[in-house]
Amino acid sequence: MYDVIVIGSGPGGYVAAIRAAQLGMKTAIVEKYPTLGGTCLNVGCIPSKALLDSSEHYHNAAHTFKTHGINLSSLKVDIKQMIARKDDVVKQNVDGIQYLMKKNKIDVHQGLGSFIDKTTIKVTKDDGSSENIQGKNIIIATGSKPSSLPFIKLDKKRVITSTEALNLKEIPKNLIVIGGGVIGMELGSVYGRMGAKVSVVEYMDSLIPTMDKTMGKELQKSLKKLGFEFYLKHKVVEVENKGKEVIVKAENSKGETVELKADYVLVSIGRRPYTDGLNAEAAGVKITDRGQVEVDDHLRTNVPNIFAIGDVVKGAMLAHKAEEEGTFVAEVIAGQKPHINYNLIPGVVYTWPEVAAVGYTEEQLKEKGVKYKTGKFPFMASGRARASMDTDGLVKVLADAETDEILGVHMIGPRTADMIAEAVVAMEFRASAEDIARMSHAHPTYTEAFKEACLAATDNRALHI
Repeated sequence: MYDVIVIGSGPGGYVAAIRAAQLGMKTAIVEKYPTLGGTCLNVGCIPSKALLDSSEHYHNAAHTFKTHGINLSSLKVDIKQMIARKDDVVKQNVDGIQYLMKKNKIDVHQGLGSFIDKTTIKVTKDDGSSENIQGKNIIIATGSKPSSLPFIKLDKKRVITSTEALNLKEIPKNLIVIGGGVIGMELGSVYGRMGAKVSVVEYMDSLIPTMDKTMGKELQKSLKKLGFEFYLKHKVVEVENKGKEVIVKAENSKGETVELKADYVLVSIGRRPYTDGLNAEAAGVKITDRGQVEVDDHLRTNVPNIFAIGDVVKGAMLAHKAEEEGTFVAEVIAGQKPHINYNLIPGVVYTWPEVAAVGYTEEQLKEKGVKYKTGKFPFMASGRARASMDTDGLVKVLADAETDEILGVHMIGPRTADMIAEAVVAMEFRASAEDIARMSHAHPTYTEAFKEACLAATDNRALHI
């Protein structure tokens, strides 16, 4: 019998398995797909970043190299090679997880994991054969799948999800993105940079609507420069595949119908928890009306020896959130008392400029009635950003009006995905804006913008604007 069985090998699952093994527990992991790594490594975070990097190189070669004094001729995209490089990046990462399983002596069972009872998992292989394994503790880490709307038929050829968008054989002439969230903006960027005409249809009044409103406005400005068109506050009512053309009908806030045509439509309206085939009811595990596995503050289900983590439970669907929860649960099982501050898990959009945030948004602070002060610093005023021609965006710091404690940091600009880590550290140690303002930041660097925004939040003392 295993001490721990983990169902699902995405960032949450494989990290839970590694931490459990580190803590001396006999551990197994069950994965229904032939490769480990889940959505993130196979059809999510890793391949999308590979394509984002490739498309950004092409865009710079086409639009900024000349200004840098680099002249090129006959520039073109080899989409097959771009996809092949992406596949190689995925393979390297997936092979790395396989190695980590061997290194930590974790047994890998390939097949669909389903409950027989609260300690027994049936693993059904692709050929139909099965085996039963037993575990004292079970961790559900089955992740999520792309959501759709009931009237949209995902044919996966013209009407596609993020999974198919990572493997297109051609650059779309016209791409309609349904949903202005993180995934849609990232993958829209990939093809927009390479010449696709991208139209975004979003039900809410802002892009990336879960983030601070300022970020959505700034990102929209930046993507407009790529030729994006936006249909905000539009409700999609019909999607019809005509063979080589897809027609999307949407209603605006006045009830008027807008008709858009494209050769591809990317449906990116979010993701849903994935528990298909898990047979959770056999173990008595409660699933909520929203399809999530119900857990308490220790990520324990209503069945004491069964836990759940990542996209399949409440909270943001982020790979690093799942990783934190994987570590957390392994340590809880081992009798330790770990903690996670969910407010300090950063969110990132890997467009260019990148968007990154941690803590409260301005809208949330207003709603809570918290008195706060704001400091902003634009990258236009950053020497480092001017040198690299990355002057779009800004850093926005929200600090408590009385104590000066940093309550939220919102960045859109170059390398903010990495820069946000400084804000996370600051907030983990409950730093004030003054603390960051007093720290020496190397010059010239992008991170000086964070210092300047903190100076702006403390008596409007920014030096370079």
